[in-house]
Amino acid sequence: MKIEFIEKNYDIGNRLKELLTKKINKLDRYFGDDATARVVCKLENKTYKLELTITNKGLLYRSEVTGENMYENIDLALPKIERQIIKQSEKRKDKFKAGAFDVPEFLFLEEKPEEKKSEIYKKKTFDLIPITIEDAKEFMEALDHKFYVFLNAETGLVNVLYTRGDGQLGLIECNY
Repeated sequence: MKIEFIEKNYDIGNRLKELLTKKINKLDRYFGDDATARVVCKLENKTYKLELTITNKGLLYRSEVTGENMYENIDLALPKIERQIIKQSEKRKDKFKAGAFDVPEFLFLEEKPEEKKSEIYKKKTFDLIPITIEDAKEFMEALDHKFYVFLNAETGLVNVLYTRGDGQLGLIECNY
């Protein structure tokens, strides 16, 4: 697996880089050589943030952890990634290394995660009326929602305005 390290306001250092490499390479059990891992280490307002993204054969696994130190974050991020891998293992067995799931024990998890059957609970329909991004912000705040779907009056495209984990707003522009 190829591993890319990105530092943002934080110096990873050789010791942490070696530990990350050692632990992430354990995931080679599931992936072939063409898998890539991207590790972003950030220091934001005295909080350490670790983002781990692994791509393999068109699939994406991502974990984002914040904590008081980067070493603890590693031990929180890897089980999240492995949980995602295991959940997809039955549906997409062809995307993993042959024999990856023959051994009953896991690398970072104590037990197999529960399978949750997600059903559509509620369905809504609405008319898309062209509005500006500023109007969409106001509507989203008034409704106290975490996202708002609208037809952008300036571009004519469907957009999604959403609240990110850091409290900032994000905008998704849908091309179709």
